[in-house]
Parts: sequence; C-alpha cells; structure tokens
Amino acid sequence: MDINFISKRVLVTGAARGIGRAICQAFVRDGAHVDATDILRNELATLTQTTISKRGGSLNTHSMDVTDEASITSLVQKAEAAGGYDIFVHVAGGVLGQHKRPAETVPVADWDRIYDVNVRGAFMVAKAVIPAMKERHLGKIIFISSGAGIGISLTGIQAYASAKAALISLARQLGHELGPWGINVNTVAPGFLRTSPDYERQWNSYGEAGQQAMIDEIPMRRLGEPDDIANTVLFLASPFSNWITGQTISVSGGPTQ
Repeated sequence: MDINFISKRVLVTGAARGIGRAICQAFVRDGAHVDATDILRNELATLTQTTISKRGGSLNTHSMDVTDEASITSLVQKAEAAGGYDIFVHVAGGVLGQHKRPAETVPVADWDRIYDVNVRGAFMVAKAVIPAMKERHLGKIIFISSGAGIGISLTGIQAYASAKAALISLARQLGHELGPWGINVNTVAPGFLRTSPDYERQWNSYGEAGQQAMIDEIPMRRLGEPDDIANTVLFLASPFSNWITGQTISVSGGPTQ
C-alpha cells in the first residue's frame, strides 16, 4: 500500500509538539504541502529544522490561534488562492495546564478555555476550510480526540473529557452533513501519550509502580508514540479511507479492562 500526498495541501493545528509535529512530518515525507500552525512560536520554529522533505513535500509554519476567527480567516483565505486545503487535521487542544479538581470548585472560565481550543477551535477552522472542499467535491477532515472521549479521563478534568467526547459527536454530525460533497470527517482517539509538559507531569505523578501498572493494562504492553497516531491520520486522509466517515478510531494499544 503506497500512501502518498503529492501536491496535496494540508492544514494542521497544534503542530508545534507531540502528535501534531509527527503528523506534519509524516505528511511532508509523503509529498504534501503542509501549513503547520500553533501559538507556541519557539517550538513551531524548530519543526522546520527537524522535518525532512521527500516526494516534493514542503512545510510552512504559521502562528495561528484557533480561538481567533480573524486569525483563521486570514490563513485560509491565502490558501484558497492556491485552491484551498485538501486535508485539515485538528490537533490543538489538551488540558491547557489544568489539573484534577472537584467539579464544584472548577471556575467556569477554566471550563470555557478547554472547550474553546478543543471544540470551538475545531469547528471554526472546519467552517473556514469547508467551502473550498465543497467546490472540489473532495476533502478530508480529521479531529484528534482522546480515549477520554470514549471512556473515563485519566486526567480527571471534566471539561477535557466532555470536550473530547464533543469532538467525536461533531465529526459524526459533519460526516453525515458533508458526505454528499465527498468530504470525509473522522476522529482519532489516542491512548495516553507523553507528548506535552501536562501529560509528562501526569505520568510522573503515578510513580514507578503506577507507571508499570498502566503499561501492564495495555495489551501491546507499551505507551503510544506520536507516530502511531500520525500513521492512522495518514490512512484516514488517504483515498484508502474514502468510504469511512463519521467514525472514531481508537489508537490505544488495545482495549483495557
């Protein structure tokens, strides 16, 4: 199976580190022209230095806040001059430095911050790229959710669990709506990965015994790596997934008890 994205234009949010970084690098290796966006400018700058171009692929980085509609519109309008995006992958999100607290003590503003990036951001960027996809009757939209969206979140953060579940529902609804235009919308739900300072703190909080217990519960007996998620995204973005839409693929090393 030769999956390539030669001449395809790809937009990735949350590209500076971890899963987003691996997704950008994978697309560029397979020939895509990738616009990598994030608000983490310093880390985004290093992405260019570590990305290897093959098959004519290219990478451009942009500072873009997915909660700022004007920022989104500016970038997408420039892409539309070249025909618009063929593929959009929403990775931006996470727990945003928050931690587990009893529900009654969570400030509403903290709840909103997580929803704004994880869900509202996904919708606003999708809203911006859909018109050009409709014109071509072709497009792939992929949201990065989480195992927290289909089960209980290990973070204990109510807004995070709820937001990741909302992404799954949003993909299902958009997949139904956009199918007549040949646009596929799907979700990837990763298991636990050590891909950001937030998740590294969570991992360290378990201690050696807790870490080993987590690994022992995973059928594949290892934590996931960003490339595990990137490989699934590339499949969903390829023609091999053309009859898959509104679905969620769990990439977690197997079901746990």
